[in-house]
Amino acid sequence: MNKGLKIFGIITSLGMLIVLLQGALVTKTGSAEGCGATWPLCFGEFFPRSPAVETLIEYTHRAWSGLMGLFVIILAVWSWKTLSHLRETKFMALMAVLFIIFQGLMGAGAVIWGNSDLVLALHFGISTISFASVALLTVLSFEQNASSVPAVQVSKPYRNYLFFVLVYCYIVIYTGAYVKHSEATYVCGGFPLCNGRLIPDLSGGLGYQLSIHMIHRFAAVALAVLLLVLLLWTIRDFRSHKSLLWGSTAVFILVLIQATAGVSILYADTYLPPALFHSLTITILFTILGYMGMVITRKNSL
Repeated sequence: MNKGLKIFGIITSLGMLIVLLQGALVTKTGSAEGCGATWPLCFGEFFPRSPAVETLIEYTHRAWSGLMGLFVIILAVWSWKTLSHLRETKFMALMAVLFIIFQGLMGAGAVIWGNSDLVLALHFGISTISFASVALLTVLSFEQNASSVPAVQVSKPYRNYLFFVLVYCYIVIYTGAYVKHSEATYVCGGFPLCNGRLIPDLSGGLGYQLSIHMIHRFAAVALAVLLLVLLLWTIRDFRSHKSLLWGSTAVFILVLIQATAGVSILYADTYLPPALFHSLTITILFTILGYMGMVITRKNSL
């Protein structure tokens, strides 16, 4: 039943993941100005002639993002009509459409007028929410029958803690993106120490960038601790609920992989592969947390 919607949802989710990775690639290769200060045209042309590598990266990102924007709208309308009996459908459909539009407008604004590092960092966070919304819509297409919809009853403290971790994870995503946009990635030599010290000297010309880098480090470590607590809490009280048990296990494993990828950036011969993997894992982690949040709201908490 609705096999077409399932297949289309998977294709759109994978396409949105490519959009997110393309955006990270644009940032990490310095290709944001690959088409100059013109949008949607590239240097005033529909098809750029004799493009440089940076132009190809930026142009393909624009083209693919536009195509996926159309796919997301189709998926949202299709889901709205087909899965309206699931209470999360309309919310996720609206989120998917609004955030893909918001994502595109921010990208266009950054090209035409330029943006601060804070706004550019937020662009990645918006892309993450956009992907998560599409992925969760796709999940709903596989849960279209009432008998196949996981719904668990949890305590109010557990529910509040899970949503706190979800919001906190988004903040960590933002700090990580800001490290890159503020060119603070390599201001710390080594890990866990920063330039041979637990807390580096924050004075001098690099003080601001060191502060940004260290804030992200401590925030990321705190996220790992929070996810460990979530896993242990789930095992103790809700291990019979497979969606929560597997979800909490997956996010804890992913945060360890995420940390490894982040540290490897400081030591790898090439920056791009670990940096893109770093972006990929945190996006999937956030999406799984979002799914867990969706599951626990399907029944009134104790």
